[in-house]
Amino acid sequence: MSDVDDLTDAVLTASRLLIAVSARSLAAVEETLTLPQLRMVVLLDSRGPMKLTALADLLEVNPSTAKRMIDRLITSGMVDREPNPVTKREVVVVVTEEGRRVVGEVMTRRRAEISTIVARMPEHLRHGLVEALNAFSEAGGEPRWSARDETPERTRDHVKVD
Repeated sequence: MSDVDDLTDAVLTASRLLIAVSARSLAAVEETLTLPQLRMVVLLDSRGPMKLTALADLLEVNPSTAKRMIDRLITSGMVDREPNPVTKREVVVVVTEEGRRVVGEVMTRRRAEISTIVARMPEHLRHGLVEALNAFSEAGGEPRWSARDETPERTRDHVKVD
C-alpha cells in the first residue's frame, strides 16, 4: 500500500468521526437543517454572497437542487436573496443574521467536541496534525476557520459572478 492509500484510509476514517461530530452539533442547535443545508449556509457565511450557479458548483449539485435548498433555507430564515452588489442586475444568495448565529453555534459546539477528542490524543502525535490538516484543507479549497477569530475568513472575491 502506498502513502497516499494509507493517508486516504486515515482521512476517510477521520471524516466519519467528523461527520458524526457535525451531526451531533447541528442536532443540538438547529434540528430542522440537514448537513447539506448547513454546508450551504457555512459556504455563504465563509465566502460571502454568491450567485446560485457558483453555489451549486461549490456544492457539486445541479442548479435546480441548489435552488430547492435555497428556497428551504429562505423559508427557515437562514439565507436570503439580494441584488448583486457588483452588477445590481443579478440576484445573489446571502446568509442572514440567523444563519450566521446558527453557523456560529454549530461551529462552537463542533470545536468543543473536537478539542476533547484532540486532547485524548497522545501529545507527541498532535504536533504534525495542524500542518497536515491545514495543507489538506487548503488542497481541498476550504477557507480556514477558527472560533478564536469568531468569524470564518472570507475570500477576497465575496461575490461569485461567473
